[in-house]
Amino acid sequence: MNNESIMDLIPNRTALVLIPRLAAILFIFLQVVGMKVYPGGTMYDVSTIGYSFSKNFFSDMGAYAARNGEPNYLSMIIFALSLTIVGITFSLYYLFLPRVLGNDRANYLLASTGTLFAIGGSICMIGTGFTPSDIVFAPHVFFANNIFHCFLVTALLYTIVIFRSDSLKKRYAMGYAMFFISIFIYVGILQYGPSANSGESAMIFQVLSQKMIVLVFCCSVIHQTFGFSQSGILDR
Repeated sequence: MNNESIMDLIPNRTALVLIPRLAAILFIFLQVVGMKVYPGGTMYDVSTIGYSFSKNFFSDMGAYAARNGEPNYLSMIIFALSLTIVGITFSLYYLFLPRVLGNDRANYLLASTGTLFAIGGSICMIGTGFTPSDIVFAPHVFFANNIFHCFLVTALLYTIVIFRSDSLKKRYAMGYAMFFISIFIYVGILQYGPSANSGESAMIFQVLSQKMIVLVFCCSVIHQTFGFSQSGILDR
């Protein structure tokens, strides 16, 4: 069975509306649960109890041991599971987009290239979940940073695609443009912002920036699902 026939088994509305919404909700739920079961400790204070929204990175939940030295098995499993769900969902979502938005040759090529980078970013999501930062730090950082590098390209290309397409209202192109700008700013923070190792205030800045960009990811996908569900282009 070829790839096209496999995709034909899944309705467009399921891949582009239902599954992304469920995955976004499940991801948020799993993050909350992971935070609840995280034992404690931050980069600058190992005595804290539980997860601090402003002082613990998401990656702390995926570590083999918590910052306070206690085993972190449950939070680590939840973290890996949540990123795997999102990585698979994003791969499926972006595989469907070229055939929905690629209404001419230029748009199809732009969308396909954007999808290629999105799949790369999705693989990096899964890789981030399965590389605990306290055991394999370098691979973890590689995967985590390249999520945003890949989706920066994806967001730019799909902003152009949606602007050129008549399938969605232009406000959804503006939403994707804001998605691109947000990732661009965050990549700048990763490259040129204060290092979390330089002090607690710098760490808090990096932690909250990370929380914001993850929220932007979730909101962007959910926002696009409303565009698809209301446009009628998914009806066959």
